[in-house]
Amino acid sequence: MAYTRGLHEVGEGVWAYLQPDGGWGWSNAGLISDDEASLLVDTLFDLRLTADMLNEMRGRTPAANHIDTVVNTHSNGDHCYGNALMADSDIVASARCAEEMAELPPSAMAALMHAAPTLGPAGDFLSRIFAPFVFEGIEAALPSTTFSGRLELSVGDRRVTLLEVGPAHTGGDVVVHVPDSGIVFTGDILFHGGHPIVWAGPVTNWVAACDRILDLQPTVVVPGHGPLATPAALKRYFEFLSAEARVRYDQGMSPIDAARDIDLKDYAEWGEPERVVANIHALYREFGASPGPDLMTVMAEMATLADQGSRATGPLNGRQPPI
Repeated sequence: MAYTRGLHEVGEGVWAYLQPDGGWGWSNAGLISDDEASLLVDTLFDLRLTADMLNEMRGRTPAANHIDTVVNTHSNGDHCYGNALMADSDIVASARCAEEMAELPPSAMAALMHAAPTLGPAGDFLSRIFAPFVFEGIEAALPSTTFSGRLELSVGDRRVTLLEVGPAHTGGDVVVHVPDSGIVFTGDILFHGGHPIVWAGPVTNWVAACDRILDLQPTVVVPGHGPLATPAALKRYFEFLSAEARVRYDQGMSPIDAARDIDLKDYAEWGEPERVVANIHALYREFGASPGPDLMTVMAEMATLADQGSRATGPLNGRQPPI
């Protein structure tokens, strides 16, 4: 299937909404329907993008004229800030996801972006990667239904299963399984074509989450970012990075020096290679290091690596053009 922006039917009554190039903020979403009932998997980073997506969905199926249920796979704004347009829907998320959503509402993101010019390299990096998005004026819309572990939902006569697999990418990650079609929406448990980023961890949980998805024997996997995929590659990525990071941790190397030193080999062409330093910080914590620097310090380290990468590889910063 071509990796192009917009709605793609991936099964009977199931669509993936894709946003190339899948980098910072350019997330995927999905729609599941049965006759007139419908469930939306995630909203997008701002109101314009979410409205465009909803309009395209309404043009493809009458079931999208009223979205009964919205499932947020996790708390990052590029998967939930568009909830503000879903006031008539039941918004469902894990309990931990709901807590995290309240910790960084759209207003806080707007304030952070406003302050970014005063925040040094980290602020410059934030301004650059999030420049396409508009956070001002978005009202927070938190989940109305929360759960832990597992939740079965009905979309008309269809069964949809929500599985909590976090903490991994965030504290409350959820994957959405449509058993009758073998389709899984992974949220940001899976990035395809780009480096993942560990905000919460531990990485061992993330690998276990990939195994849980593989155990479902999906026929189609819709990642949180990038084209349709399989989680097997991401599992191998974390196994590779864990081994490489452990060697450098034992040598006393700092996370940013380790990120510079590791030969990414099969992953050298993946987008957002600057995220490797955040992932190494997470791995070092698992190896027994102290909690490490705050978020803005890690962002500054990513900014340094991104700047070095752009000088080395040109404007694509290592990312392959959209498929």
